[in-house]
Amino acid sequence: MQGVVRLNNGNWIAQIAVYAIPVLLALTVHEVARGYVAKYFGDDTAEQEGRLTFNALRHVDPIGTVLLPLLTLVLGSFMFGWAKPMPIAFEKLRNPKADMFWVSAAGPAANLLMLLFWGVVLVISLDMNLFPALKMIFAGEAEGWLANVAGAGLRINMSLMLINLLPIPPLAGGRMLISLLPDRAAMAMVRVEPYGFFIMIGLVATNALSPILGPVAFTVYRVMDLVM
Repeated sequence: MQGVVRLNNGNWIAQIAVYAIPVLLALTVHEVARGYVAKYFGDDTAEQEGRLTFNALRHVDPIGTVLLPLLTLVLGSFMFGWAKPMPIAFEKLRNPKADMFWVSAAGPAANLLMLLFWGVVLVISLDMNLFPALKMIFAGEAEGWLANVAGAGLRINMSLMLINLLPIPPLAGGRMLISLLPDRAAMAMVRVEPYGFFIMIGLVATNALSPILGPVAFTVYRVMDLVM
């Protein structure tokens, strides 16, 4: 797998060309999924503000969508970033505490679906003979580029899914835990939320996520190696 997703670290133009599309898709679909699930449970705030769209430009955050993914790419850490937060008014949900679980889970679920999508793309890119029409479009260097993009999509969505499932509010895992905990314990978790951003930046900056998420990521990569 390393031969597919690892590029020459000195060629930043090539790195950006490979990672730009998967990063934008991963962060955009993650947020839009949350918006649609919130709407299903009664909160149409995102729709009213014009955010229920797959136009990535409506969701780009200069730091979370551009700077931080580039930084984690340079550091070789788990890919971490965010899009412009989807406007969700939890108090508008029909059952705010219970429905918060599903709204929060929608983001990692979207990343899981994209993980599977990029896996299919990777398999196709490695054997274009299965799809003659695509082979005419993606041939030679373009074929290798598609394989690298698919590999990057796998890495990015796996990282975002695993990181978002950490039980640290305002990450999805933290809010899912708040939804499941008794009221008193849930309120204690809510008080952690203002510091959640700084906790995550510290974990990323110190590469402390590797011992936590590394074994899972290693298992996924081993499975991918066997497939290839």
